[in-house]
Amino acid sequence: MNADRPTIAHVLHRLSRAGAEVLAADLSRRLDDRYRFVFFCLDEVGPLGDQLRGEGFDVVDLGRRPGVDLRVAGRLRRATREHGVGLLHAHQYTPFFYAAVSRGLGARPPVLFTEHGRHYPDLRKLRRVWANKLLFKPTDHATAVGRFVKRALVDHEGLPADRVDVIHNGIDPDQFNPDPVQRAAARAQLGLDNDLLAVFHVARFHPVKDHATSIHAFALAHDQHPNARLVLIGDGDDRSAMERFAWDQGVAEHCLFLGVRDDVDRLLPAADVFILSSLSEGVSVTLLEAMAAQVPIVATEVGGNGEIIEHGRNGLLSPRQDPHALAANLITLLDNPDMRRRAGEAGRKRLLKHFTQQRMHDAYARLYAKMG
Repeated sequence: MNADRPTIAHVLHRLSRAGAEVLAADLSRRLDDRYRFVFFCLDEVGPLGDQLRGEGFDVVDLGRRPGVDLRVAGRLRRATREHGVGLLHAHQYTPFFYAAVSRGLGARPPVLFTEHGRHYPDLRKLRRVWANKLLFKPTDHATAVGRFVKRALVDHEGLPADRVDVIHNGIDPDQFNPDPVQRAAARAQLGLDNDLLAVFHVARFHPVKDHATSIHAFALAHDQHPNARLVLIGDGDDRSAMERFAWDQGVAEHCLFLGVRDDVDRLLPAADVFILSSLSEGVSVTLLEAMAAQVPIVATEVGGNGEIIEHGRNGLLSPRQDPHALAANLITLLDNPDMRRRAGEAGRKRLLKHFTQQRMHDAYARLYAKMG
C-alpha cells in the first residue's frame, strides 16, 4: 500500500443498490480519510457506480463476458497496478476468483474475500475446494456476514477456519425512526387507515426469496384478519408471477406492490409486522431494518436468520416453504398488540447492541489495518 493513504479496491459484479454493493460504498465513504478507495466492476458499473463517480471515486468497468473470461483477470491486474492498489476486497465468490487469479502465481496484493450470502441448496464441490487451496494464499483473509456463512466457507469451500472472521452486517439505526409521528406520516402516505394491520415484505422478487410462501401465509392469516394488508417492496423477474399468485390466492385487492423504493426507511414504521420467507439468507439487511424500525418479525429459520431473530423475543421463526407454520406465527402477532410492541422493542434493543453500522465499519477497519 502507498505510504500516505493506502489504496483499497472493491471488486464486485456491479454497483447496483443491493446489500454487498451498498456496504462497499458506505464503508468507502466512512473510511475515506484513511484509505483511497477504487471500485472494479466485473460486469457493469450500475446506478450506484454512477453515483460514486459523481462523488469523486474511480469506478472501473472490466467488461466481463459470459462464462469464465480470463481476460478480465488480466484487465484487473493492469487496473490494480495503475491505481497502486495494495489490497483487493472482493465481494462474493466470483469477484474473489478473478481477484485471486489476477495475481498469477504471486500472493500480492492480498485479497480480502467477503461472503455475503449462500445459494440454496448449498453443496460442497470438491473441484471448488481444490481450486481454493491454490487461490487462497497465506496473505489472504475472508469474512462472513454471519456464523452460518462462516460454516459454509469452511465446510463447503475448504477455507481455513482461523482465517475466516465473522463480521455481522450492520445498519445505521438513526435512519429508522419508530416514533408515532413518523408512523402516522408513513401510513397516511400509503393510504393505510388506523384500523388496518400492515404486514411488510421487503426483498427483490427472486426465487430464493420465495414470495409465494409469504403471500400464501398472508392469505391464510387474512381469513382471520380481513383488516390486514400486505405491502410488498421490491422488484425483479418474479414480480409479475407473484402478482398473479396473489390473485389466485384471493388477496390481490389487499396487497400493495410498491416496486423499488428509495424511502424504505420512512415507510417501515408504518408496519405492524415484517414477514420474510426466504429459502436461504446470509444476514438479511431488511430484517435489521425492520428491527431498527421497531417492527416485530415472522421469518423462515434459514441461514443467518436465527442469528438475528431470537424466537419468541423479537420475532417468530418457522421452517422454509411451510406457509401454514408461517401463517400461524403471523396470526399470533396480529392477534396480540402487546406482543408486537414487546417484540418490536426487543428487536431494536438487540440491533443497537449487535448489528450497528458503526460496529461493522470498525471491524473492517481493524482488518484492513491488519492486512496492510
